[in-house]
Amino acid sequence: MPKPLIFAFCFLFACRGVSAQKSVWHPSPGQTQVPIWPGAVPNAQPVPGLEYVVRSKGLIGGRPVVSVSNVSGPTMTVYSPNGRNTGVAVVVFPGGGFEELAIDLEGTEACDWLTSEGITCVLLKYRVPSLPYDWHCKCRPDDFVKSSLALEDAQRTIGLVRFHAAEWHIDPHKIGVLGFSAGGYLVAEISTNFERRLYSHVDAADNESCRPDFAVGVYPGHLWVGGDAYRLNPNVPVTRQTPPTFLVQAEDDHVDGVNQSVAYFIALRNAGVPVEMHIYAQGGHAFGLRRTKFPVTRWPQLMETWLHTIGMLSQ
Repeated sequence: MPKPLIFAFCFLFACRGVSAQKSVWHPSPGQTQVPIWPGAVPNAQPVPGLEYVVRSKGLIGGRPVVSVSNVSGPTMTVYSPNGRNTGVAVVVFPGGGFEELAIDLEGTEACDWLTSEGITCVLLKYRVPSLPYDWHCKCRPDDFVKSSLALEDAQRTIGLVRFHAAEWHIDPHKIGVLGFSAGGYLVAEISTNFERRLYSHVDAADNESCRPDFAVGVYPGHLWVGGDAYRLNPNVPVTRQTPPTFLVQAEDDHVDGVNQSVAYFIALRNAGVPVEMHIYAQGGHAFGLRRTKFPVTRWPQLMETWLHTIGMLSQ
């Protein structure tokens, strides 16, 4: 990721006001989050404190954003469809620069929409921070991001969803991923790093494939490494086996920038991977699913149409 964008992103999060905080995020009543690891978390790294939740003072779509920081115990929360069940499942990766997770804007609100469409949603609270990090300057030392800990959590979760597919009334061949910003980068990582687990085998769930059947990246970051040739981050090795992908981006995104999606689109197209990309003139960054005056916030309807075109949803 180019250094100016890193600094812009760091400035955004450093300056964002937050209100009263509480420890450990919990889903709404009636939902249960469960640990994805049955014992010790593999390759555990220290975090600068206990997990905590903050509510922003700044508003997006007229509402604050709830974020979770210092996640060291990753969990998943399974949201079952409301009424009809299409058999499709989506694992959701909230964004937050691998520093925190925008757990409502880019998590629970996505699950509310998906379940209303008959899709099972699995919200992953993955480990953050999950990158080499300098706590003093709040800037990453590497331009070629590789979120190993978050990727471990993503691999494990997709295997768990396939392992429990019959129990959760899911078609094991219709399991996709949806991620925002840094979570969009995690979408690209799991889409291109699924043949080998990054951790030692834990149980039977790890015998299942962790390749998504489809992937959706919304204003993804960390993918373009600069230059006119739109060179892709080498930690995202796109091949013909990369799943069909849907990308959404606003051209005026001044945090991660439109070139992130463009670089990934070109790599997917060159590899022969089915890909659909929508670039809107306005919308900025971190709009999630909240309706605003900009047309970009109607992207969920386009994604639903795309799921029909690739055969995930029936006509």
